[in-house]
This record gives sequence, C-alpha cells and structure tokens, in this order.
Amino acid sequence: MASPLNFHLEQYDGPLDLLLDLIRKQEINIYDIPIARITQQYLEYMQQAAEMNVELSTEFIYMAATLIHIKSRLLLPRDPELDKLIPEEDPRQELVERLLEHERFKSAAEMLHQKRVVEEAVWSNPQMEKFLAENEDPGLAVTLFDLVKTFQGVLERAKSRPVYEIDKEDVSVPDMIRYLRKVFEQETAAIAARELFERQRTRGAMICLFLAVLELVKLQALGLAQKDSFGEIGLKRLKGFEAAFASGESMTAIEEGYH
Repeated sequence: MASPLNFHLEQYDGPLDLLLDLIRKQEINIYDIPIARITQQYLEYMQQAAEMNVELSTEFIYMAATLIHIKSRLLLPRDPELDKLIPEEDPRQELVERLLEHERFKSAAEMLHQKRVVEEAVWSNPQMEKFLAENEDPGLAVTLFDLVKTFQGVLERAKSRPVYEIDKEDVSVPDMIRYLRKVFEQETAAIAARELFERQRTRGAMICLFLAVLELVKLQALGLAQKDSFGEIGLKRLKGFEAAFASGESMTAIEEGYH
C-alpha cells in the first residue's frame, strides 16, 4: 500500500500527532493497529525528513525505537504453555492508550480554540453591570485559556518530580468528575486549580482531571475565578452544580463518550 507521505512532508507537533494522522487517514482501527505497516510509514517519514534537512526531536527517534520493539515482540513466537501460565498483554496496548489520551487532549485544545474564536467575536454589553447586585463581585475576566496555561505549567513542573515504581493507575475522566463532585460538595469557596492538579500522582491522572474540569465547566457546574491580576486561577462551584448531577443523563453521556 502506497504511503500517504510521498508527495509532501507534513509538519507534526510530535510523534503521537504523526501516528494519529497515519491511523486516521487510512481509517485504521486504533485498537488493532497494523504495527508493521505503521512502522514502515513512520520510518519513511523520518527518512524524508532527513533528506529534506528537517530536524526532528529526540521524541520521534524514541517513538521509532518503540514501534520497532513492539513489532519485534509481535513477530517473536511465544510458547503456548507459557501463555496458559502467564497470559501476555498485547504489546500495542500501552501505545493505544497514549494515542487515545493524546487525541482527547488535542480535541480539548481544539474546543478551547473554537470557544476563543466565539468569545472574540462577541461584543461585551456595557450595560451588563447594571444587572449585577451591589454586593456581587464579578471578579476578573478569566477564560479557559488561563486554565490551560496553569495546567501546562503544572505538567512542566511534574517532569522534574522523582519517579517511583508504583502500580499502574487506572483512572478515567468519569472517575475525576466524581472526585470533583466530592471535593466541591464539601467546599463552596474557590480552590486553586494548580493545587488540584498537583494532588495527582501521574500525568495521566492530571490530564483526566483537566478533561473532567472542562466537562463540568461546559455543564455550568464549575466556573473559573481569579481574585487578583496574574493571581492563581481558581475553580468555584456554580449554582448549576447540583442540577448537573441531579440528572443522570449528562453523566451517562460523558461516561459513554470516554468509554
């Protein structure tokens, strides 16, 4: 099968972007990736980049080694008797989970971009302040992009954390929504988003928490707050918090979306 990269060299933010593009363009089932074909096309991309003097990051080289390693594991015969004692996991499973996680985060970023375009196209109403109660503090204007900046900063700092051997953490976006519900049922004041992110032990848990926050902001259960310019971005419980959880339809739809 001809590679889709024969005519021009596309630019990607990272190796996961490249792999997702290869998979989606060829309508491949992400849960059943043909590693031999994808590895060949991935290496062709790297070869073309080298020929065109396009410098790729070390992440691309590491991913190439990972793909070759997975391919070799799939090609090696395995003793059937050993499989009965110790069933072997699919060598592609970890890669699939990383791709799905990356795709969800990328979709969230696209959603934020669309929201920004809409917000920039809307004129603010100078008469709106007349509808605010005299004792109501509107706070500073804070958007989801401020939350993204906070989240990116936490991820960067997390890279320098000591790495410990721990059991694989099985956490999902619905799990994090339940976690946020429990937190904000006990706390009505705003909580620093950075603090919530840094409570998580793994990068995967942080990303699931970030996506959970986006879902609850979309449902108007949580809102963003900032007391001072350049201050901490906080999350606060809104009036729609109880209503968002009262109907099981919203939570069911979210769980199905992240299944």
